[in-house]
Amino acid sequence: MANLAIVGSHSTNGVAAVHSKLLRTTTVRDLAEMFPERFNNKTNGVTPRRWLLEANPTLSRAITEGIGDDWITDLTQLSRLKVLSSDSGFQATFHATKREAKVRFAEWLKATSGQIVDPETIFDCQIKRIHEYKRQLLNALRIIVCYNRLRGNPNLEMAPRTFIFAGKAAPAYRLAKLIIKFINNLAATIDGDPIARGRMKVIFIPEGNVSLAEHLIPASDVSNQISTAGYEASGTSNMKFMMNGALTVGTLDGATIEMAEEAGNENLFLFGLTVEQVQNSQAWYNPHWHYEHEPQTQAALDLIVSDYFSRNEHGVFAPIRDTLLTNGDHYMHLADLTSYVQAQDRLGDLHANQAEWARKAILNIASSGKFSSDRAIHEYATEIWKAEPCPVL
Repeated sequence: MANLAIVGSHSTNGVAAVHSKLLRTTTVRDLAEMFPERFNNKTNGVTPRRWLLEANPTLSRAITEGIGDDWITDLTQLSRLKVLSSDSGFQATFHATKREAKVRFAEWLKATSGQIVDPETIFDCQIKRIHEYKRQLLNALRIIVCYNRLRGNPNLEMAPRTFIFAGKAAPAYRLAKLIIKFINNLAATIDGDPIARGRMKVIFIPEGNVSLAEHLIPASDVSNQISTAGYEASGTSNMKFMMNGALTVGTLDGATIEMAEEAGNENLFLFGLTVEQVQNSQAWYNPHWHYEHEPQTQAALDLIVSDYFSRNEHGVFAPIRDTLLTNGDHYMHLADLTSYVQAQDRLGDLHANQAEWARKAILNIASSGKFSSDRAIHEYATEIWKAEPCPVL
């Protein structure tokens, strides 16, 4: 169908710069060479009226008080926040708006699901369709590494975290549903361990949908954008988290690459293989090397295989081990695990400096103007559809 669509249309675009490049060089390279003039890029955008103005009223008011309200219809105006990123007063206001959003989310979650979270903890979030390439499993492995550290040293200094997953799996996607079960079992095990109580909590919120996202994204401190490089077309949750002041821990994939270009690599926590490294290594990649040479990777997998998280269901998570080791780890979870843990450690170190945390978060908000749907629609209208604006009388 893609081939027919490209032949029958006058314009073909990807939805992020790296996606458009992959279309031209890999996915439909032959057609791109036949019709080079038809191929272009249109990076996705999200509407700030819904995902900031409506979803996060306290932050929106703070922004308007700081720079005026022109940002509502011209998101590039958020760049004016950069001069306020080091202002202690605005930093304090940012922290206050974030805490208020976390309290609102905690109240909403308790009312709708009965689950209880502590707004004083770091909200470390991943809202995604459940799929191997989006790597909720990598996130879970990282949590096990943290849990193992705590088990080995109960006096370990660490800021308390709430790890929040939300999403849906396709009905016939058995491994994705098993990953959901694994996350829930991981949550129950950590909840039941006195060593972790008050320091680590994992929750899975079913029915990941827009209503949930409107409550959770404004409350999030950390945004996990950890797809295998080259597999995410663009992503839009990454943009929503960014404009609400969450710090991104992410791979160089989809629009996260462009987010880093806008905000500066130093204001995101980037890790893992690049698109080129993934493409060049998949033919010879051996996950057993990481298992054999990285003690924390081996310990995490051994804990899963030992039925530590499934004591009454022997072997239920064997397919996870098979996916990662026996079947070759197609999405390269183990290749990126150590780098991911290191990125999260850097973020944990930053949390001790709340002024610097606020500065980076505000700079991310200030750099999110490109990711407005207004810009994306304007590009489609002017460069592809050749549509003229209609006057509103």
